[in-house]
Amino acid sequence: MSLKIRLARAGSKKRPYYHIVVADVRSPRDGRFIEAVGAWNPLLPKDGERVKLDNERITHWLGNGALPTDRVARFLDEAGLTKREARSNPTKALPGKKAQARLDAIKKAQDEAAAAIAAATAAPAEEAAAS
Repeated sequence: MSLKIRLARAGSKKRPYYHIVVADVRSPRDGRFIEAVGAWNPLLPKDGERVKLDNERITHWLGNGALPTDRVARFLDEAGLTKREARSNPTKALPGKKAQARLDAIKKAQDEAAAAIAAATAAPAEEAAAS
């Protein structure tokens, strides 16, 4: 049986509240779970009691092979229970192929317009210097 330490949503519409639970990976998000080991209230300020964890039970389940999801791993890292590796995706912010092609076309048109303006302003200056 593969276990996850994950969030289970509670609370009402537009008022989220999450329980941190240990569950089988095949169970639905808000469905059956083995044990509740904490809570997260994202509506509270970050410097307040936003995350509550049962450290003893979490270390027990981590020792038994439960894997935390990414969000829960952030909470556990802040609490000092596990170490979360920093993720790096430097190409995420780059535009896609079509957007890059559009940007290249716009840049080419701007360069051509700047060259045309420079040529138009240089021609009268040359005529004045020749006279």
